Formats: sequence, C-alpha cells, structure tokens
Amino acid sequence: MLDFIRIACAVPEVRVADVAKNARDICAYLEKADAREADILLFPEMALTGYTCQDLFYQDTLFQGVTQGLERILACSREHPAVTAVVGLPVRIGGQMFNCAAVISSGAVRGLAAKTYIPNYNEFYEKRWFSSAADLKADAADLGGTIGQVPIWQKPLFRIGDGTLVGIEICEDLWTPLPPSTMLALAGAEVILNLSASNEAIGKRAYRRDLGKHQSAALNCVYAYCSAGWTESTQDLVFSGQSFVAENGVVLQQTLEPIATDYMLVQDCDLGKIRADRRKNKSYQDAAVRYGTGAAVVDTGASPLRSDGSLYPMQKLPFVPAGKADRNQRCMEIFHMQVAGLKQRLSVIGGAAAVVGISGGLDSTLALLVAVEAMRQLGRPAADVHGITMPCFGTSDRTYRNAWELMQTLGITSREINIREAVSLHFRDIGHDPQVRNGTYENAQARERTQILMDYAGMVGGIVVGTGDLSELALGWCTYNGDHMSMYGVNASIPKTLIRWMIQEISEIPAFAPSAAVLQDILDTPISPELLPPDAQGKIAQHTEDLVGPYALHDFFLYYALRYGFAPKKIFALACRAFSGEFSRETIGKWMKVFYRRFFTQQFKRSCMPDGVKVGSVSFSPRGDWRMPSDASFRLWMEEAETL
Repeated sequence: MLDFIRIACAVPEVRVADVAKNARDICAYLEKADAREADILLFPEMALTGYTCQDLFYQDTLFQGVTQGLERILACSREHPAVTAVVGLPVRIGGQMFNCAAVISSGAVRGLAAKTYIPNYNEFYEKRWFSSAADLKADAADLGGTIGQVPIWQKPLFRIGDGTLVGIEICEDLWTPLPPSTMLALAGAEVILNLSASNEAIGKRAYRRDLGKHQSAALNCVYAYCSAGWTESTQDLVFSGQSFVAENGVVLQQTLEPIATDYMLVQDCDLGKIRADRRKNKSYQDAAVRYGTGAAVVDTGASPLRSDGSLYPMQKLPFVPAGKADRNQRCMEIFHMQVAGLKQRLSVIGGAAAVVGISGGLDSTLALLVAVEAMRQLGRPAADVHGITMPCFGTSDRTYRNAWELMQTLGITSREINIREAVSLHFRDIGHDPQVRNGTYENAQARERTQILMDYAGMVGGIVVGTGDLSELALGWCTYNGDHMSMYGVNASIPKTLIRWMIQEISEIPAFAPSAAVLQDILDTPISPELLPPDAQGKIAQHTEDLVGPYALHDFFLYYALRYGFAPKKIFALACRAFSGEFSRETIGKWMKVFYRRFFTQQFKRSCMPDGVKVGSVSFSPRGDWRMPSDASFRLWMEEAETL
C-alpha cells in the first residue's frame, strides 16, 4: 500500500446568490475531479451560495435554492462515487443559522461540519447571520426536499478510503489561538480541509499560507486550503481565490496568481509520512491522550483511495535541496554546525591539534575544511591542523597530487607517511600473500592508516578528526577499527550525495579561494577507497559505486527507510519514479537488495561509532537516533525486495 491521497481544490466562478448556476459549476468540477482520479474535492466557504450574500442569508428563497442545488450535486455525486466532495453552504436549524461544510459521497450528504469561530471585527460581521458550532443544540439539520435530516457535529471526523480520517475547519477557525484542527488532528485526523472566503489585503496571502504551513507541521498532517475567488461581491472587498496544500510543514503546491478563480489545483499527499512521524513523535501522542477526545467519527462509505502518488513531488536526491539558493543555505548551515561541534570539542580539550588523514577524496576534504575553519574561529593558526597523507598500494597520482596541493594551499601542517613497507611487514607477520587482494589486503591498509593517525595525534597532543560519512555507515563501507574509528566524526550524519555539493559551496567562500582549483579537481575525481593498485596509467582502478552501487540510489533508499520506515515495496515504487530514464527497474531492484543486506549485516559498526555532530533528520548515533540489534534478521525485508 502506497498511502497516497489525491486532493483537488476547486474555485468555481461563483455568482452571488445564483445557487443553480453555482451547483452546475460544482457538478462540472466533480466530473473533472473524477477524471483526475481525485479522492477529495474541496470547495471554498459558501461555494453553493457565495460568501458575500449578506442579508440575503435571511431570505427563504435562497434556502429553497440551496436545497435544490444540493439535490443536483447529490445526483452528480452518484455518478462519481469515488470522489468525496466538501461543499460550503448555509444551514438553518430552528432559530439559528450555521456556516457549514457538507461532506458528500456516493450521492448522499454524510454529515455537516459547522464553523466554530465567527469573525465580527474589521470588515467581518458574520455574527449578524451565523452562530458558532459551540452553540449547536441539535444533532441534525433538515436540508429539505428529498435530502431530509442530516447529522451535524461540532467536532466531526470523516472516514474515507481505507480508514483515513479527515477533519474540517472553516476560514476564521485557522486564525484563532486554538484552531479546531488542533483537536481534530489529536483525535486522529490525518487530513485537515479548510473551506475559506478570506478577502485579499497586502501581505495577507503569505500570512494565510504560513498559517496553514505551520499547522501542517505542528499537527503532522496534510492541510488543504481553498478560498473564494474574485467573482464574489467586490462591494467593499476583493477575494483572491488562493489555494494551497501543505504536508508536514512543506507547501506541496499553491496557486501563484495574485487574483484567481475558475481553476482546480490537484495534488497528491503522502499519508505514509504523516503516519511515520506521528508514530515517532511521542510528544504528539502524549498530547493526543490528553486532548484528542470527543470527536464523532463518520463513515462516508467512500471507495478506497485511488492516488498512485504520480503527482507527488519526487527528488532523486532527497538530502539535497533542488534550488541553488536553498542548496547553498543548507550546505552553509551544515558546515557551520560541523565547525561548531568540532570547535567545542577542541575548546573543551584545550589547545588540542586536529589530525586528519588526507586521501584526496571527498570525505577527507570536507573534514579538513571543517577543521581549518574551526581553528580560524578559535583564533588559532591553520598550522594547528595536521594533515597526513598515507600513500600505499592503491594511491593514484591524481589523488596523491590533490592531497598535497590541498594541504599546502590551506596552510596546514602537512606530512606524508608512506605505509607500503609497514603493511607489507604486517602481511609477512600474519602470513598473508599480498597477491591475494581480498578483504584482508584492503582492511590492513585502512587499519594501518588509523593506527598512524591515533599515535600521531597522541604525539602532538591532538585528536583524530573522523572523515567517514552517513552513506558509508549505512552500507558498512568502512573498515572496523580502521576508518570506522576516530575521536570526533564531523561527517557522520552527512550523506555522500550532499558532501559533493557542500564542497562545491564551501569552495566559493573567499577564505578558501587559494584552494578553489584543487577542490574542483577533487569534486571531479571518481569515488574510490584506493585500496587496490591503480591501472597501468596510474589512474584509479577501484570505483566504489561499481562495487556497492550508485550512492544516489543508496542515499534514496536510506532516506525513506530511516526517515519514515517505509517498506521496500514503497521505496522501490518511489525510486522507479525518481530515477525513471536513469536506472532500470531491474537495476534499482538489484541495488536495493544490496542495500538491505549490507544495512542489516553492518550494524555492529554503527553500534560503537565515535561522537559526531547530528545535522539532519537521519543519523546513526547509537546514543541518540538509531538503536538496532547487530544480529537482527533481514529476511522480511529481503523477501519483499525479491518480489519487486
């Protein structure tokens, strides 16, 4: 189950008080929404009559029209049973009148939700006509004609599809200190719908959007907002027809026209993300226990959700913002967090040097840049950073040259310690044939480098700054007690796909201008552990992504498996969409199985990883974010992956 829901926000060209015309338009949008396979169709506040009817709301004739218009909509709904429509209309109950939303499914009004907060200030004087849901004295309203009695509640939840709960609030409800949506979400609503008729004013558009965006974040929910358009009465006000859909604090789609009407915005939302975050957020659960009571749950009888997620925004690199401005901001924020973490560690130790093993690759480059900037902010010279390059059997001319050039242009203390002889002696000691280029051949080099770094750090009164990244930890692509170990890991929660961009952005900082050329060449160098000899031309022969798979795919798998706990089936479907045209389904399935196998079998390396700063929502620290038994079975995940 992919857990997507498709929401359509429709803003018809309403004609004030012309209920028949408005009902026809609503029916037309019902047909369009069904053709787009929408699960929910949301209309603005008072879409059936127009919001700006004023004292016409007292007219019996208007309410006769409401009954007739609603009957027409119900007839249309019977022809489009897969769509649940939410329509704004006035409702009379005895001597009171309520501003309501009618939830319509399969030709019936399943229930009414009434507006709670009735604005009566500035340009608003709704209390002249409407009562609050808090003043409801009845549990049903007679809508007349063939419709008859329909239940009405102050705090209803509507069950659609396979059990998704939907809550409703109307316009002003969102603007209050305690919106009804807060209680509805705590009672179980995963989707909040807002029918609105909010007039336009300078700055109000962004403010409305930010209110809904914040509410979606605070409540871990989908928040869909649909407001009346410019064809409402312009006697004193103008309405912009703003619509947007937000999910977990992110606006997925919004209208960009400043003044609009007669359109339908359609957006898929991922309920799986909502559910994952709510399960993980124990404070949310605590609040739900205290305040999530008293809601009436209404079954709409709607068919299962149809959305396949094809309208959901999908990035190949979920850790990397798409736009340059956002990417630059993200990279710089992370860089300053890394620097702050290392700076604090060095400050506490007092005068310690930073020792970094320099390979000429991406990870050690980023760690070195962090160390240099930390020293600068501490008011200490770059020479207090000690870079050691340790060439051996697999070191290529290019990475060797880049390692030296980088250290020299940064002005750090530089040193070369060739480990070929030490590793060869070790092979003789343990009886390993150096022509057998297996794990022992490779791991011995990594452990020798780590031993040198540790002992050298002790000699100069420093700490070893770890270079390993999040992607390597996920795959266990590190040597236990080799590059797996350090005294502080500055890259521990940064994925490989983001490190490239970070170095690119950092290279543009004026302080690092002397290193810009070598940084660019490092970015262009293939990713490799360089533990096997280079080719006849002295070039890198061992390419990491040929061995474990593309990091773009692995970071994609990692993000959705760790951040949301999605099953292999859903992650595979998302990956096939994101990488369509780049990787075949067979290739994605192949590397997904590699990911799960390595992820489970390499947990023992993550269980004892050193301290390192957390910078994002996915982290492997055994002291904070990720706890997993090292001997857990991966059978269930592999069985599902095998079926893809």
